[in-house]
Amino acid sequence: MTGPRLDRRALLTVLAASGVVLAGAPASFSQSRSAKGRKLVVVILRGALDGLAALAPVGDRRYRELRGDLALSDGLPAAGPFVFHPSLQHVSELYTRGELLALHAVATDYRERSHFDGQDHLEAGTTAIRDGWLNRALAVMGGAAPDAVGIGQSLPLLLRGAAPVSTWAPAVLPGADDDTIARLMDMYARDPMLGPALAMALETDEAASAMAECMEGMRGMNARGSGPHAYRIVTEAAGNIMAAPGGPDAAVIGLHGWDTHVRQGAADGQLANRLAGLDQALAGLKDRLNRQWNQTAVLVVTEFGRTVRANGAGGTDHGTGGAAFLLGGAVRGGRIIGDWPGLDQLHEGRDLIPANNLTSLFKAVLAEHWGLDLRDIDRAIFPETLVGGFSGLIG
Repeated sequence: MTGPRLDRRALLTVLAASGVVLAGAPASFSQSRSAKGRKLVVVILRGALDGLAALAPVGDRRYRELRGDLALSDGLPAAGPFVFHPSLQHVSELYTRGELLALHAVATDYRERSHFDGQDHLEAGTTAIRDGWLNRALAVMGGAAPDAVGIGQSLPLLLRGAAPVSTWAPAVLPGADDDTIARLMDMYARDPMLGPALAMALETDEAASAMAECMEGMRGMNARGSGPHAYRIVTEAAGNIMAAPGGPDAAVIGLHGWDTHVRQGAADGQLANRLAGLDQALAGLKDRLNRQWNQTAVLVVTEFGRTVRANGAGGTDHGTGGAAFLLGGAVRGGRIIGDWPGLDQLHEGRDLIPANNLTSLFKAVLAEHWGLDLRDIDRAIFPETLVGGFSGLIG
């Protein structure tokens, strides 16, 4: 990729992003020490995606009875009783090409209905440990661990912990002259974290160009708000950073706005617009990763599902069983995996039964995509979760 050399604003953006250095993370994008090039992206849909809308079981005998006005009349074809929501055109195409698989009726071990606690459990993978399961995976890999970056204003819990990681976010800062840069270099020359980060920022032109381009896109997102139309800007920023020479091999992205308590809609409406934004975001990520897509796995997950029936406001409330997706050129897709419990019986009389554990999906990706030993996964990454992992998900 071509672009301008690192300018002063981009340099200070890197320094601003290095605020997470206080948690032990340099803000440079150095070449992965493992040199595996196996890209892993985790997209967290914050607010609880309605999996029964994204991947609708229209062939289940109780579907229309229970969903009422939220029921789809048709959708994009998938296996068994399911169709993809009409807004998920790109997702459906990935499924047809064998680059996407879905896991329905899935949840973590968390059974309450708090967004904050649900997201914490999703990202920590446990109730007893307060760092992220992805950071623990990096720690287990040690010197062979790939570089990882959190995209956003703060480091997501999923990446917090002992292993060094980075974060990237735009910053509106004044330009710096040569004297200021020289002073910064002198100030941080002996700092074991900020010194190398600053030096790397000055030396790596390609990564800097990616960051500058991403910054412009993120400025556009800030100007246009943070709704579904902005999802693609965020994922394209992640793709640019990861595809740059020396870019990280892992990224975590949070997309907000999935708490559809009111006027959710069916084929059209609020949720349909969000799903269309997600669909375009995933298309943008693939586009920016370009040739590296074939070595990429993308997890799309949410903290829990939503109620089967609509509430009085035409929306859905916090539920249990939901849906997750795994996509990428490295994925053996074209399938819906796991058990489908059907809608004849509901969890607590209101929710889709959580027949599958989300941790099983995480374990399979870590083992098959990054080559971690399952014994290490059980011992150090998910020590409280005894469920086995899926297999045969990665090509």
